[in-house]
Amino acid sequence: MKFDEPEGATPLDPDEINGLKFDHISTRGELDELEQANITQGLRWISRRRSGDILTDDFARTLHKRLFGEVWDWAGTYRLREKNIGIDPFHISVQLRILLDDARFWAENGTYKPLEAAARFHHRMVQIHPFPNGNGRHARIATDIYLSDYFDHPPIEWASGFDLQADNARREAYIAALRSADAGNFDPLLEFVAGDKAS
Repeated sequence: MKFDEPEGATPLDPDEINGLKFDHISTRGELDELEQANITQGLRWISRRRSGDILTDDFARTLHKRLFGEVWDWAGTYRLREKNIGIDPFHISVQLRILLDDARFWAENGTYKPLEAAARFHHRMVQIHPFPNGNGRHARIATDIYLSDYFDHPPIEWASGFDLQADNARREAYIAALRSADAGNFDPLLEFVAGDKAS
């Protein structure tokens, strides 16, 4: 089984596809529906969460499992293979710990305005690419929780009324902004996360 991935998405390898908990899924559309239902459950879990530091390795993995654990056996587990994006799997846990510590420092010391801290957090999380799949969705949700918990700031309008998973101009702008940040130019990503709001 092979799913057609949208531009910028991470292809699943055969072992990862074997981790799918539902044998009847045969198209990307069916998989997207199943994952979206799981994400909806995960968002309900987030809304009921009362305390706890989100800038921990345990929370990053628990969040991924809550978002995708009803669909994939490997949800919440760091990837073990190289991908078309992301760092060497051997370095994931260390680099994620550095990111989480940096993000806490930025918030506690006012290093960046909230939306810039969020953009940098999001970019680095996507760049690390800790999980076999679902990294963009996980990173967007984690970024919104970071904004809320550490800055008391409303969430980012990631989709701006569109389906960001679908192939549309908003997704293209998002991917282009991440690639610009990869090259050291954060301006497009800052514009993307700000939308029509000032930070």
